[in-house]
Amino acid sequence: MSTHHTLAIVGAGLGGLVAARVLHVRGIEAVIYERDASPTARPQGGMLDIHEESGQAALRAAGLFEEFRAIVHPGGEEFRALDPDGTVRHKDAGEAGRPEVDRNDLRRILLDSLPEGTVRWDTKVTGARALGDGRHEVTLADGTVFTTDVLIGADGAWSRIRPLLSPAVPAYAGVSFVETDLYEAAVRHPATAELLGGGMMFALADGKGILTHLETDGSIHAYVAFKVPEDWLSGLDFTHPDSVKETLLAHFEGWDDRLRALIADADDAMTPRPIHALPVGHRWAHMPGVTLLGDAAHLMSPFAGEGANAALQDGAELATALAAHPDAFDTGLLAYEQALFPRAEQTAVQSAQGLDLLFGPDATENLVAMMSGQGEQQSD
Repeated sequence: MSTHHTLAIVGAGLGGLVAARVLHVRGIEAVIYERDASPTARPQGGMLDIHEESGQAALRAAGLFEEFRAIVHPGGEEFRALDPDGTVRHKDAGEAGRPEVDRNDLRRILLDSLPEGTVRWDTKVTGARALGDGRHEVTLADGTVFTTDVLIGADGAWSRIRPLLSPAVPAYAGVSFVETDLYEAAVRHPATAELLGGGMMFALADGKGILTHLETDGSIHAYVAFKVPEDWLSGLDFTHPDSVKETLLAHFEGWDDRLRALIADADDAMTPRPIHALPVGHRWAHMPGVTLLGDAAHLMSPFAGEGANAALQDGAELATALAAHPDAFDTGLLAYEQALFPRAEQTAVQSAQGLDLLFGPDATENLVAMMSGQGEQQSD
């Protein structure tokens, strides 16, 4: 005997959660299958700037705007661009319409807004197949299956639902990160904290860089970035952090010690993160009863600051379209996809251009020119 759901979402990221919340507000219940064992099973990432026209609009549709305002990090919109020698080349207060929040706080708000039992934790999806008439069967790692009238793939870069619609797979984007943290930065690393400021910082040169955010708990989260071959990270042994630090520091020889401290004094484990993207303009022929959102639909590099915002917008717009056609869900799916494809393509183009700008020739000069041209209130 298999379980049947009218509407099932695979993936409890921001997009899947906001879709379930907007549906709930509209009187339609959905179930979410999530591979993580619990909400705290793994780190969810750092700070996000939530854009007025996309992420904030989604949270308004979800009835959670006031809860969102309560978790905004004051001053987190600040932006700085530095030279490798520590010279501050550009500094601004950021754009008021793009406040910063901690991803974990935002996810907690969304989880708390859903009826108990909406998320089925520790249920890893291993595959799915069409049954005809828009219905699908989904298989879990424990061998059980469920069927659904509407299947939403919100399961990220390596989606198990995407193959139902598209043969596309993410490709390496040419850049890799190593993520690090400095805890209690203002107390334990005051010189570095003062240099980086209260928001986001970029220091770039020669196809590499260090990008940072000040977190709400006072820690600094850093992305040590390199334009390197796809297998570069596999040559580092992350079970021996000191050797990784030594290798990374060699690439930043001559950089200001306050920047190098983000590597040399990194706390706890460092996390490798190769950057992948789906083809710009990725789309699929409509298939009844199934669609994708977020990274499953349009994985892109993070260099336009749009990934989380796009996922939130996808989830809210999809749920709104479904709720507008409660007796013909497939009409809602088709309407959602027709709006999604051109919007996602535009954002993917911006992300690809951002990668080229930040890791190409004269990166700092180009970044400063772009930021200065957008005025003193622009944050990214």
